[in-house]
Amino acid sequence: MTITASSTHTRHAITRTAAIELRNVSKQFRLESGELVNSVNSVSFTVDPGEFICVIGPSGHGKSTLLNMIAGFLPPTSGTITVSGSSVTRPGPDRGVVFQRDTLFLWKTVSQNIEFGLKARGVPKDQRKMIVAELLQTIGLEKFANAWPKQLSGGMRRRVAIAAVFANKPEVLLMDEPFVGIDYLRLGQLHEVLLDLWQEAEKRAVFMVTHDIDEALTLADRIFVIKHGTLALDMKVDLPRPRRTEDITSPQANELRRHLLQEFSR
Repeated sequence: MTITASSTHTRHAITRTAAIELRNVSKQFRLESGELVNSVNSVSFTVDPGEFICVIGPSGHGKSTLLNMIAGFLPPTSGTITVSGSSVTRPGPDRGVVFQRDTLFLWKTVSQNIEFGLKARGVPKDQRKMIVAELLQTIGLEKFANAWPKQLSGGMRRRVAIAAVFANKPEVLLMDEPFVGIDYLRLGQLHEVLLDLWQEAEKRAVFMVTHDIDEALTLADRIFVIKHGTLALDMKVDLPRPRRTEDITSPQANELRRHLLQEFSR
């Protein structure tokens, strides 16, 4: 188990291009009163290709702002952001984003939603059909290929939304509390689907914001704690995969949980 308060991570930095790299990134917002608010303060870190990062911390402390800057939705006030070595200046196909609420097209079927990005990129029809069929099997919705979003449960819609992003094979998957409001039993199923997709996509880098410590321990290779706009803790999760309930309630997991809770209470 390795726990550091460092805001940088250099594993494989010499031989591999980082999937995500932030250098001294800050973001300020100006309120209507004219007052400047620091949302993110000089944050630096690197994420290796294939790493699964979960980001936790108190509400309003800069987690989603950080994700939106990596996505290219917001420009940093200062500092640099790169994805696979290229500077982030706007949204791009190298980054897939899954929001708290799915963004499925209500007038398209499940298959058409998953296929949408592929079609927009000009992927041949036969190849699109093969990719969609494989993804439907992975998320367990083969029988719902021609269903409309309104005919699906909330958990099923989340599965489709995630599959639609993975279909485009982004270098980085950005997720902003994608499973909020999902009941415990369905949550476990969604975690399995996400990890299956992640494994089959050659473990694309994932940067996921969550408020759930158990979710972070279940999914992450590393956990970032963001407090007051800074990277307060960068913690490696040395737990075996796949992780079952007994793995995230083990003495080792409880020690990690204790360190996270300590950081929250400071």
